[in-house]
Amino acid sequence: MDISLYYIEKGKGEPFILLHGNGESSDYFKNQIEYFSDRYRMIAVDTRGHGKSPRGTEPFTITQFAEDLNELMIKLNISKAIILGFSDGANIAITFALKYPNKIKALILNGGNLNPKGVKRTVQIPIEIGYKITKIFSKKSEEAKKNMELLGLMVNEPDINTDELSSIHVPTLVIAGTKDMIKNSHTQKIAKSISNSQLSIIQGDHFIASKESEKFNKAVETFLQSVK
Repeated sequence: MDISLYYIEKGKGEPFILLHGNGESSDYFKNQIEYFSDRYRMIAVDTRGHGKSPRGTEPFTITQFAEDLNELMIKLNISKAIILGFSDGANIAITFALKYPNKIKALILNGGNLNPKGVKRTVQIPIEIGYKITKIFSKKSEEAKKNMELLGLMVNEPDINTDELSSIHVPTLVIAGTKDMIKNSHTQKIAKSISNSQLSIIQGDHFIASKESEKFNKAVETFLQSVK
């Protein structure tokens, strides 16, 4: 691995890994870390090129982020973990689950999508415009290049089909907001395609883990109580 990922760790017990969304950091999960750290070993990771983790030289892709997660688990001597992914973090979690199914005890997928069409057009159109603009300036500006890579993740990725999801058999909670920026059809498809899954829709937008943390944490807690 060409870099060392930054992560926050709190608590003891079963490993519980948190993967944030695009352009964010491990700080996003402060309410989850506080709530669950009396029972679990909480590990909130800064994805490559996000927060305090360096960009490195490897490709800036969901697949690479999943490989980075695998390397981190090896480094931390974690053979199996509960993984909660939000937005791009959910897409990383799905990609990781498809390649390393034996390393997951349970999955919590919050606001993930199958492909860029899963994002509502009112949100996606400005992202696409921003990507085109930053791409023009990326060769002359490091800041523009960084923004282009971040926006590119949402323009070009993920690319997950429902047939692939059917190979995931670990207990899974698919959770989203009533006014999420992800289309409800994608949330429903993800839940229906994973055989051992539950679906939870919480009043709120895309950022329910932060804005509606009490309801979100209770839903996650109830789900985890059903996982053996």
